[in-house]
Amino acid sequence: MIKSYKLRRNLANAAIYTVLAVLGIIWVSPLAYMVMHSFRAGAQQYVNYLIPREWGFDNYINLFTNTETLNFPRWYLNTFVVACFSCVISTISVLMVAYAFSRLRFKSRKKFINVGMILGMFPGFMTMIAIYYLLKAMGLTQTLVALVICYSAGAGLGFQISKGFFDTIPRALDEAATIDGATKNQIFWKIILPMSKPIVVYTVLTSFIGPWTDFILAKIIMGDARDNYTVAIGLQLMISLDYKTSYYKSFLAGSVLVAIPVTILFLKMQNYYVEGVTAGGVKG
Repeated sequence: MIKSYKLRRNLANAAIYTVLAVLGIIWVSPLAYMVMHSFRAGAQQYVNYLIPREWGFDNYINLFTNTETLNFPRWYLNTFVVACFSCVISTISVLMVAYAFSRLRFKSRKKFINVGMILGMFPGFMTMIAIYYLLKAMGLTQTLVALVICYSAGAGLGFQISKGFFDTIPRALDEAATIDGATKNQIFWKIILPMSKPIVVYTVLTSFIGPWTDFILAKIIMGDARDNYTVAIGLQLMISLDYKTSYYKSFLAGSVLVAIPVTILFLKMQNYYVEGVTAGGVKG
């Protein structure tokens, strides 16, 4: 009986691990191809073999030296600036809104929470045309400022996970600080935030990744203003009909460079990220 159970368990585990291994290979293969061929040397843009026969850094060098037609360094800097400003503004906005809904009790609080959750259910692309015409009326189209505004203005609606985390912090700390004469503002900055490193890290990561990888909204706002393109638009331009025959390998190299900052951030902060997600899932 025991041997039969162990045999079934081993067979089930073997089947599960086999399926997971196959799925893992399928998932990793495009990434491996992209990284390997970003180092492929030679004049050919397209080849019919998987592993490069010649290796070199020419594709990466061309990205930063051949900037007369496609200025990748400028796009990379644009994206970094937009992502950093949006990250700071969005993080502060999300955490302050979450703190207000978690700790403060005011009229129509529940209604505001419900409205925020309902608005968050609608996909963002539904408002892109309206956003474009509003920016056009203000003279902000084809500017990096417009991107920062779009990415950070509505960030406060993503308060749910942060609120769930703040709900896990004992309210006795707030009451003790209030008795000592602390204001709500002081409690937030000096007590709650120092105890909320996981959710702060989670919010920073999500606020940075969004602007860093976005394509659709940036494309609509920027139009044909190439100097203000982000890397997502620039990489798409590299594989367009006009440039793909000469920039395909540069596209692969650029894709690797785009992934590096996000990968490093996630690897360095993954423990806080996971802790923030799990703790923020508690209902308040």
